[in-house]
Amino acid sequence: MKIIKTVDAEGAVLCHDITQIIKGVTKDTVFRKGHVVTKEDIPVLLSVGKDHVYIWENDENMLHENEAAEVLCSLCLNDNMKRSEPKEGKINLFSDCHGLLKINREALKAVNSFGQMMIASIHGNFSVNKGEKLAGTRIIPLVIEKDKMEKVKEQALSITSGKPIFEIKEFKGKKVGIVTTGNEVFYGRIKDTFTPVIIDKIAEFGGELFENIVLEDNDKKVTNAILELIEKGADMVVCTGGMSVDPDDKTPLAIKNTGANIISYGAPVLPGAMFLLAYYSKKDEDRTIPILGLPGCVMYAKRTIFDLVLPRVMADDVITAEDMAELGEGGLCLECDVCVFPKCSFGR
Repeated sequence: MKIIKTVDAEGAVLCHDITQIIKGVTKDTVFRKGHVVTKEDIPVLLSVGKDHVYIWENDENMLHENEAAEVLCSLCLNDNMKRSEPKEGKINLFSDCHGLLKINREALKAVNSFGQMMIASIHGNFSVNKGEKLAGTRIIPLVIEKDKMEKVKEQALSITSGKPIFEIKEFKGKKVGIVTTGNEVFYGRIKDTFTPVIIDKIAEFGGELFENIVLEDNDKKVTNAILELIEKGADMVVCTGGMSVDPDDKTPLAIKNTGANIISYGAPVLPGAMFLLAYYSKKDEDRTIPILGLPGCVMYAKRTIFDLVLPRVMADDVITAEDMAELGEGGLCLECDVCVFPKCSFGR
């Protein structure tokens, strides 16, 4: 491309979109890339502050911003996503389902560290709704070397093993078994207000109550109840109550005695420090069942560790001990008077 005075641009081919911005009125393209400038266009170009314009001179070694954005888009686009057409050198990606967004952070950082190009996205490991914007891609200059785009493509794909940087895992509609523990509930001393909270939260991700078993603080009975729910076909088991260090709280022991693999007992999240996550392997059916031990805060706090872990569990996204440790940064809920989660710092 080359730069020329706008007053001399009649007959020239624009190599970039021209945008008009009127505060509070419009921000839109008045001329598209490839437009042939007419005599009548010159006053319009001047009115939007374009005393000079770039016109296209074909160079087979360079890519226009729209073509380069296509390369970046190809590194990101995956199933369950839709994309926009290029506009002003930018392509946006949108979710095409209700699911969990996963991001290969190493590959994303590699692209954004390469220079002269960028991919901006929302945070991963959170749920997204159909139609929600996920990311935008573009290069910084109007044109860029083809060779540079090939190199960044090769580097990103080597990190992702040829897969896109973004993925959306659809929620599985799990059948959830709930074991409600506590002498105070079992003997009718208080009303169970914990189980309804769990039912409402799993419903947000397509889950449904499979069966609810209410027990006193007896670790052997709780262990048997968990195994019974799994044997009957529950996809996931949630234990409410009995998670602290009091003598009567025996749920962690009960979960351990199922033979499940304890990923973490305790989480660097407030509210929710006494959370337990385990996975039970049912080898005869080749399936893995997550078991969650929920502390009492889940019953009354607006948002807790459960809200950070639940979307991942409901999408069959396996959580590791390292994942749990990483929740410490952003793991403090500020308990705002008006809760706007997940559009806040909690869990990010």
